[in-house]
Amino acid sequence: MNSPATDVVRLLTVKEETLAVAESLTGGLVAAEITTIPGASKVFRGSVTAYATDLKHALLAVDADLLAARGAVDAQVAAQMAAGVRKALGADWGIATTGVAGPDPQDGQPVGTVFVAVDGPFGAGSGSAGGGKVEALRLNGDRAEIRRESVRSVLALLLTELVGEHTGNERAQDTEQNGGF
Repeated sequence: MNSPATDVVRLLTVKEETLAVAESLTGGLVAAEITTIPGASKVFRGSVTAYATDLKHALLAVDADLLAARGAVDAQVAAQMAAGVRKALGADWGIATTGVAGPDPQDGQPVGTVFVAVDGPFGAGSGSAGGGKVEALRLNGDRAEIRRESVRSVLALLLTELVGEHTGNERAQDTEQNGGF
């Protein structure tokens, strides 16, 4: 069974699309996981580890008023991080992690509160602001376990989007080959 990172790199390669990563609580672990896969250089544009809250605004264009009002551990912040890194690094897909790995609460959020986000080339009517999707997580475990599960979760969210889009393309291609529209 392939790892989520292996599947992500494989699907992006097949689709000839690229990926950029914005990380906070994972501190570069998502980028490290992706770059362990042979061939990642064909699809991986790079990453921004914006650990400090002010860097989320300065480097990823997260709304300063949103950060001031809600802090860095927020669903909209995650969505804006994914969209911001996608734009900043010129990628087809952007993914992001933000949350509290511990040992202490942050921004009024308990340890284990994590938001992962994906922003990509979704069709019109995707139903989400900014063309992105966010998943809220409540993770248990120590700091290392929360960070590892955050990496796994953001890659799984991206993989779900890639598989859904890839499957749709395969169906369209099959229809064309069989005389359909």
